[in-house]
Amino acid sequence: MSNSIPTREQDYSEWYNALVEKAGLAEHSAVRGCMVIKPYGYAIWEKMQAALDKMFKDTGHVNAYFPLLIPKSFFSKEASHVKGFAKECAIVTHYRLKTAKDGSLVVDETAKLEEELVIRPTSETIIWSSYKKWIESYRDLPLLINQWANIVRWEMRTRLFLRTAEFLWQEGHTAHATAEEAIEETKKMLDVYADFAENWLALPVFKGVKSESERFAGALDTYCIEAMMQDGKALQAGTSHFLGQNFAKAFDVQFSDKEGKRDFVWATSWGVSTRLMGALVMAHSDDQGLILPPKLAPIQVVIVPAYKDVAELSEINVVARNIQNELKNKGVSVKYDDDDTKRPGWKYAEYELKGVPIRITIGKRDIAANKLEMVRRDTKEKEVISLLGAADLVVSTLDLIQENLYKKALKFKNERTFVVDSWDDFEKKIEQGFVAAHWDGTAETEEKIKELTKATIRCIPLDQIKESGKCVLSGQPSSGRVVFARAY
Repeated sequence: MSNSIPTREQDYSEWYNALVEKAGLAEHSAVRGCMVIKPYGYAIWEKMQAALDKMFKDTGHVNAYFPLLIPKSFFSKEASHVKGFAKECAIVTHYRLKTAKDGSLVVDETAKLEEELVIRPTSETIIWSSYKKWIESYRDLPLLINQWANIVRWEMRTRLFLRTAEFLWQEGHTAHATAEEAIEETKKMLDVYADFAENWLALPVFKGVKSESERFAGALDTYCIEAMMQDGKALQAGTSHFLGQNFAKAFDVQFSDKEGKRDFVWATSWGVSTRLMGALVMAHSDDQGLILPPKLAPIQVVIVPAYKDVAELSEINVVARNIQNELKNKGVSVKYDDDDTKRPGWKYAEYELKGVPIRITIGKRDIAANKLEMVRRDTKEKEVISLLGAADLVVSTLDLIQENLYKKALKFKNERTFVVDSWDDFEKKIEQGFVAAHWDGTAETEEKIKELTKATIRCIPLDQIKESGKCVLSGQPSSGRVVFARAY
């Protein structure tokens, strides 16, 4: 089964596409550009949701839900916002179908909407129309709301999880009394995303701020986390936006302070999407299949019996069920696969493909020796361990796998991040990974570099060291290095 996946070296793009489909994560749907997230893929997304949702609630946020359909006039209220999303908007113009004489369904032209509706590409406008009703005084602030939703952006060139016309995400939208509070919120949520990426996805990231040309439409500043995939390309893994008072002014959202003075509120928005599923696949997996961090694996441990007949299976069942129950009591997601229609070798390949972190095999001789075989998915190391204390060892090994995946990804990121000072070096190294180089701060130079190399400024690092230098392309003065990379 796993042999039908192209290797990363042969064709990284096809390796990714085949792995997503063969591992049962997702598939293309009947609607062009959209995907079906299959149960195994959705189980991973549910684990991501649960972890992030707790992080949001731990930082004082609550969940709500806002409409999928947004009046088109709302978008025209914030000029840069509409400009940023206009080309991706799907529009609802009618509300009824009718049967034609030939029996086909056609649009009923008498049922045309008075105002066309946009299927949300993001929810700032519809949410801020509600905030106008909810915010009156400083007592109503801060307003800290998140929603889990689907989004439609009419993409022409799509790839499962990474770029689809419809995708799932969360979007936080907050309102504050001062700019300082809003900026603090923006940075706080960036830290939440970085924490999630590193401690759950096992994915090291750069934290930074976007250049002006890469900002979210309608934002004063966009903060981001950028991750490195195994082909050396960047993937934007989360963004947090300081919106200033732009949307508050567009929707006339004002509040009275303690002295009774009226002012517009200050806003943020922030989000991550099912694109993280793509990051998970591309950052850790190998030519045999997925490698999942234990914290996000739907099945953390699989137990496979090896037997010759029903009598042996019955004996194995007792031991296997005991271990399964012990692990469940310790909070481990464990499956005992006693399906007698498939051989152990088939199961080994299947669970390797699906990235299950630990596989345990139990046979009659293992029971006689009070032993069992444990195999780690990340290193493929086999170890014969004692039945006594096996559950505790499995739990500690899951922690080691989580830690190892992060360390391996961090080593790769460090080895493929290059500091360069000449254009020749830039062109060579950008083929291999991330490049830290001086930039003169102009949009013209940024665009020229993109034209010449297809690389963009992924971020201006938050920990950027202020140092004078010369722009890698123009030779003009620069006050610090920025991170360039080709990106998904």
